[in-house]
Order: sequence, then structure tokens, then C-alpha cells
Amino acid sequence: MWTTNKAILEGASILLLTLAAAAQEFPRAEVAIDYSFARYSPSAAYTKGHSLNGGGGSFVYNLNSYLGLKMDLQGYGSNTTNFVIPPNNNFPGGASGRVQGNLFTYLFGPEIKVRAHNFQPFGHILFGAAHSNVYGNAFKQICQPVVDACNLTKAPTGDAFAMAFGGGVDIPLNKHISIRPGEFDYLLTRFNNAFTNGNQNNLRYSAGVNFSFGGGSH
Repeated sequence: MWTTNKAILEGASILLLTLAAAAQEFPRAEVAIDYSFARYSPSAAYTKGHSLNGGGGSFVYNLNSYLGLKMDLQGYGSNTTNFVIPPNNNFPGGASGRVQGNLFTYLFGPEIKVRAHNFQPFGHILFGAAHSNVYGNAFKQICQPVVDACNLTKAPTGDAFAMAFGGGVDIPLNKHISIRPGEFDYLLTRFNNAFTNGNQNNLRYSAGVNFSFGGGSH
């Protein structure tokens, strides 16, 4: 009886150690490719929200099984929006037209991920910069046709501080490939120029494929 119990205990110990070792394994790096949708909410007068479609990718270097350092790069194609400026001191007859604009974000920061077998949720907070040509295009469309209308001698800056806070989930297909059905972020941009100032509170959704490389243990 003692021999049987000892064998059972030894087998159980080996199994627990094997499971613990497997739980501590993690990929050293991850690369994701995605489609991304952003609902951009400009804070400038006479403007309205933009629905932007684009995509990009991210790279994560994992320090351990839970914590990684992330780089996220996204780009959104030009979107055309109409604007109407009512008569005022600068535009006695008012103004109207169409302005095109794109958006690019460059974000970096920590990511936390739970590596369950079939379901791997993650969250991150990222900081960096955003760029858009919409303000330069608005300058050409609104200001240049009417001399001194905007009191500007050159196009306003299209660069800004940006931050994203959110997360998503990966569903592993095998050791190296995961499907990312959804990532949702609050995307903050802070464009400050002659046309706009303050925060632009935006939403972002992404979906794609995540690839894992290398292996480590912790």
C-alpha cells in the first residue's frame, strides 16, 4: 500500500511541476497586424466627428509571462468632411467647403497579459504622438482664399501628444498564431493650434492576427 501511495504522490508531484513549468513559459516577442477603425472627435469650431478606417501593427517585447513593452503604430486614410462657417467678423459672407484629413499614431508603453490556454486577455496604457494633415488642408481651404481671414501666415501644426488606454483578447490557434477578434481603446489626442485646442476624445477598435516568437521562462 505504501509503495502504491508513494508512486501516486511522485506522479502527482511530477505532473504539478510540469504544469507549473508550462504555465511559466511565454513568448519572448509578439507581432500583431491589424485593421483599425477610429472615431475621431475634433474639438475645433464648426467641425464634426470623423469615421476613419486604416490599420497597422504592434510589437511587444515580453519581460516575463505577464508584463511586456509595447510599440503600436496605426495609420488612417484620408476622410473628407463638409464644414460650414456662419457669417462673422473674419468671414462676413460665411464660408463652406470640404476638407480632407488623415491620422497617424505612434504609441509606446507597458502591456499586461494573462496567458490562459484558450483565452488571453490583455490591457495597456500607451503614450506617444499623433499626426494629421487635416489642419494644414483646412488652412488651404479656408484661410488662403480670404486674405487675413484667419490671421495666419503659415499652416498650423499637425503634430500632437497622444495616449491610448484599453485592451483586448487573443485566442490562440497554436503556439505561434493567435486571432485577435477585438481590441478597444480610448484614444486621446491633444492638437493645439490656431484651429483647435484642448483634448480630442476618440474611440478606437482593432482586430487582426498576433504572431508569437521565441520562448522564455520566469
